[in-house]
Amino acid sequence: MSDQTIPNKFIQIDEEGYFHFGENRVTDLNDGQKLFSNLHTLESGHLVTNSEGQVVLVEAFDEPFVAIDISRTNEKWMIQLPYEFSTEININEFSLDEWDRFHGVSTKGIPFVLSRSAQANFFNQVDEFDDDSIAINGERLLTGPWLKPNHDTINESFWTNIYNTEDPGWDLKVPHPALESTMNQIKLSKCRILNLGCGTGTDANYLASLGHIVTGVDMSPEAIKRAKKKYSHIKNLNFVQKDIFDVTKSELGEFDLIFEHTLYCAISPDRRNKLLQKWKSMLSETGQLLGIFFTMDRRVGPPFGGSEWEIKQRLKKDFRFLYWTRCKKSPGKRLGKELIVFAEKH
Repeated sequence: MSDQTIPNKFIQIDEEGYFHFGENRVTDLNDGQKLFSNLHTLESGHLVTNSEGQVVLVEAFDEPFVAIDISRTNEKWMIQLPYEFSTEININEFSLDEWDRFHGVSTKGIPFVLSRSAQANFFNQVDEFDDDSIAINGERLLTGPWLKPNHDTINESFWTNIYNTEDPGWDLKVPHPALESTMNQIKLSKCRILNLGCGTGTDANYLASLGHIVTGVDMSPEAIKRAKKKYSHIKNLNFVQKDIFDVTKSELGEFDLIFEHTLYCAISPDRRNKLLQKWKSMLSETGQLLGIFFTMDRRVGPPFGGSEWEIKQRLKKDFRFLYWTRCKKSPGKRLGKELIVFAEKH
């Protein structure tokens, strides 16, 4: 297998850091250690491991390494993982997420997160710490945000420039392959759908073709211009150019379903909670969310990365999950990096 070939077999890592084949957790120490030892990243950015002579894609719920402890010997720092597996880490590459959890990478480049117990033990081994740094042997190391903000993304000119100068990577030119199968599965009655960050309208048009009343919104005038050029003849499909965070009183509770695809990953991560509040305010009392989210290690964007753990933490307060699964119909290099969520507002 060449390094550019993306395997189509999968193994999962759960929230506690254990491997799963489907519903079955790997419990054998030797098997778990081999799977960890073989973890590596392809040039495409996919995390893989070897299992029974086959290369398999790794789908981690949180970070691939969930440290249950951390220790220091002289200048070397090690994290302890499930299956009694240990690996060395780069101590100068810590970052902090919104839930005050420390993230980093091993010396082999595999991302990790400290469990609460490991983090408490880590604090006992450093000189001092605060929200922005840690001090070890008198040296202060900065701990930046896990996902780094990019406020250029708030400007419509940023996105319009991409449309005018390159082929946008988020534009598949066809509806997402998982959208048809998911819509068939959830069997929605005719409803009012909002597609924020609709781009040139491909997904919005597909949803309208099913008989739904669809509104596509994008902040880029160029995106909306292209969408209208292709689909202005569709009577139950409307496109609006405006800031996706602008909400008018008439839009409050207006929609039965919000479809999310490549907006959550495109905005600056420090605006994700604000986006969730927009979803909530624009949905009817029993409104629903259908989202295709990226789950990948990418601190700088757009597109910005994230994890199932992070998405669940943000959504669980305001939404009840009806359907939650990794996408097995992702196109190209997205394979193994997408999550489908169908949830109901509560």
